[in-house]
Amino acid sequence: MAAALLSACQTTRERLLAEGYPAPFANGFEDGCSSGRNAAQALGEFRKNVPTYLADRQYATGWDDGFRQCQASVASDFQRRIGTDSKADRDWRHARDQDMGRALGRTSRD
Repeated sequence: MAAALLSACQTTRERLLAEGYPAPFANGFEDGCSSGRNAAQALGEFRKNVPTYLADRQYATGWDDGFRQCQASVASDFQRRIGTDSKADRDWRHARDQDMGRALGRTSRD
């Protein structure tokens, strides 16, 4: 139980290091993830140590992985929240279609 609580308080970087990932990869992943989340939300903050990205393949791989995973996660969460196939949207479309049918039915009988 204590291990579960401790892991909940760990940063992504600390978790990656604990799982045996090299420090440059963990650093890159953390920077890339932050940038990916911001890119998906259009916040504009971008974190990338460009000299390290160009010189250290592990940092670059971590950054790329973090960016893609976190950007996709935020985009997926956003899509779920605004999904066009929500119950409220289906109910609204059904009511609209029913109203349209009634309106068209009245004009065709007149």
